[in-house]
Amino acid sequence: MPDLEALILVAVKATLSCRAVNPAIAFEDTEISLLLTDDTHMRQLNAQFRGEDRPTNVLAFPGANEVDHPVRALGDIVLAYESVDTEAIAQDKKIADHFTHLIVHGLLHLLGYDHQCDQDAEGMETLEVQILAALGITDPYTSAGRSVADD
Repeated sequence: MPDLEALILVAVKATLSCRAVNPAIAFEDTEISLLLTDDTHMRQLNAQFRGEDRPTNVLAFPGANEVDHPVRALGDIVLAYESVDTEAIAQDKKIADHFTHLIVHGLLHLLGYDHQCDQDAEGMETLEVQILAALGITDPYTSAGRSVADD
């Protein structure tokens, strides 16, 4: 298993430092929670919060930010290790790269980005590719198997 703490820090710093994302948020003033779970638990969460009775690779739950609080609590990201691992193997990707992609994807959701329509999906994917490229990670959307986050 990759060093998730290191991946999280790198992914969050890269995402928040991307001017196209949200230049007003400083890494030092930001808080996120990340839960690594199994497919069984992820399936329960996905059913409960999205009405979909199946596991998914990542879910994001935006936080409620208090205006006077010095730290901005962006929210929670949940990753299903089994799904991420299975996808990485099936798509011939490094698991660390796939985890990083899904952390970036989840964080973009916490920042208000979505992919409900084609235009929004295209914009979000463009940001993901730009952030990942800055980290030396190839475009996950042109790799074998096209990695699309399920959330």
